[in-house]
Amino acid sequence: MITEMAAKAREASLELARLTAEQKNRILLDMADSLDKNRGRIIAANNTDVGNAVGVIKDSLIDRLKLNESRIDLMIESLRQLAGLKDYVGEIISERTLENGLVLTEKRVPFGVIGIIYESRPNVTADVCGICLKSSSAVILKGGKEAINSNRVLVGLLSRACPVKDAFQLVESSDREITAQMMNLTGHIDLIIPRGGEGLIRFVRENSKIPVIETGTGNCHIYLDEEHDPVKALNIIINAKTQRPSVCNAAEKLLIHKNVGRDFIKKIAGELKERGVEILGCERTQKIIGCSAATEKDWHTEFLDLKIGIKIVDDAEQAIRHINKYGTRHSEAIISNSRENIDKFLNEVDAAAVYSNASTRFTDGYEYGLGTEIGISTQKLHARGPMGLKAMTTTKYIIKGDGQVRE
Repeated sequence: MITEMAAKAREASLELARLTAEQKNRILLDMADSLDKNRGRIIAANNTDVGNAVGVIKDSLIDRLKLNESRIDLMIESLRQLAGLKDYVGEIISERTLENGLVLTEKRVPFGVIGIIYESRPNVTADVCGICLKSSSAVILKGGKEAINSNRVLVGLLSRACPVKDAFQLVESSDREITAQMMNLTGHIDLIIPRGGEGLIRFVRENSKIPVIETGTGNCHIYLDEEHDPVKALNIIINAKTQRPSVCNAAEKLLIHKNVGRDFIKKIAGELKERGVEILGCERTQKIIGCSAATEKDWHTEFLDLKIGIKIVDDAEQAIRHINKYGTRHSEAIISNSRENIDKFLNEVDAAAVYSNASTRFTDGYEYGLGTEIGISTQKLHARGPMGLKAMTTTKYIIKGDGQVRE
């Protein structure tokens, strides 16, 4: 089954590569309209998925699964925004004439066929189809079983709006063996992108024979320095942890300089607890706010929930060492009025996105003005950070000659 789907996707990719930017933009607008006109079907299918998931998965993961009118609005807006963004396919990166007269041109081209393996976020389905359409690649989607009804309706609606048959294909089987087969289709699928928790990403990384771009887990930290604006600090910490705790750019750990006042630490803890956040802490933190102890495993863990680990550190240097040891290279932030410590943090922390005096929640292609993203890469090869349209192309050299041969 999966081999046949990949063969169909390859044929579709050839047709997608022939589309002009104007044609692709028209299709994207039609895709957006298709979702807009079928909101009821989307929500009905999603309600079925949510109903099946209640009591089976955590409430924070239910939030990732759920679609409502505002989230459908965002899906539609993302597709329409993509239609207005630059098309990088065919862009000339460089062009020069060599000494022997050969004209060497480097240009951006589509990947071809992309496989996306993801978990319980059906909004990802629309984002991925939109980005792949605009970047002229066919896509095979392997979503989580908990979102199967939502994904089936979404892929059906998006496919009907696209004149290229098999541009978007959904693997409906929940059999993990199908996923394993998909990751072994070298020559059929050009790239695999996993989006999900640590277990899924590790499974793909360890088993795929196809090149992988990891959209890694987000064990994101905020470091509260000795010198800071307390009003800004509290707002940033609360936003980064509680605005949407189930996503990868939510803060999972708070590191606090040892000279920050105990009363302010208690205020932060109180504000977090008021919003239902469970606090785990180091020994020094426990003495100040009386929380449960954080284990070594906790410092490594992306909670994706209303839970946070708090550690008291001696200085910015210790905070940076802690982040580089336990972080997942996603998004890290410092809250400080010290230019020296801010510069040190931004230069020395190893992550796809580093912030000073702002929430980690901004790590997002839409927020960066890149349009919707296919994921946030935490690796260093090919793409890093939010992967928008440019990141979803590769390059090709075109060489034009007039009879030259190599001596």
